[in-house]
Amino acid sequence: MSARLLLIDDDARLTAMVGEYLRGNGYAVDTAGSLAAGRERLRAGSYDALLLDLMLPDGDGLDLTRELRADPRLRRMPLLMLTARGEPLDRVIGLELGADDYLPKPFEPRELLARVKALLRRSEPDAAPDDVLRFGRLEIDLGARQARIDGAPCDLTGHQFDLLVVLAQSAGRVLTRDQIMDALKGHPMEAFDRSIDVHVSRIRACIEDDPKAPKRVLTVRGTGYVFARKQDVDD
Repeated sequence: MSARLLLIDDDARLTAMVGEYLRGNGYAVDTAGSLAAGRERLRAGSYDALLLDLMLPDGDGLDLTRELRADPRLRRMPLLMLTARGEPLDRVIGLELGADDYLPKPFEPRELLARVKALLRRSEPDAAPDDVLRFGRLEIDLGARQARIDGAPCDLTGHQFDLLVVLAQSAGRVLTRDQIMDALKGHPMEAFDRSIDVHVSRIRACIEDDPKAPKRVLTVRGTGYVFARKQDVDD
């Protein structure tokens, strides 16, 4: 069964072109030209991924991103931001709010297709259900693609979960940003806009008792990050 995508963008020409291209590559694609129409589509149907323009006639795509990540039914939906905004800050804000990836306009349809494939691939469980990494009170369930603290699920996007897994599977070893990017195959991340740092910050907000004084994901200044091998030793 083909994956079903929702594209929310008010550029009718772009929407028609992208929709036709993605359908030609085996995807079912619904479109909406405004936030209101997009919300209605999301209420009425079920989608495997969302492609969302930031600049829409009736509001900002970032507002919808906030809504999705607060909705228990939709919070784990893979989300690709499409943006003509040139400022890195806009992309950083989108990632902080829970977007999994971004693609600046104008873009090549083939690159969009590659990003969509990567998003969907990362959202599919590919590990045995009992494959769980344990670090004190933190559990990382690879089969369920879920991190838990004291049994309570952590609110991470698919992108953030994969980054956490990369760090945890190299516990005790310092990873540079380049090594992290190499490990996250299919994750377009650009070091210059500090997107890795943004995702690490979000991960810390979910798994650390005090994100400002982290004990699980540690910064190695000027190099990268290290995931602590021993955690909660005093608990």
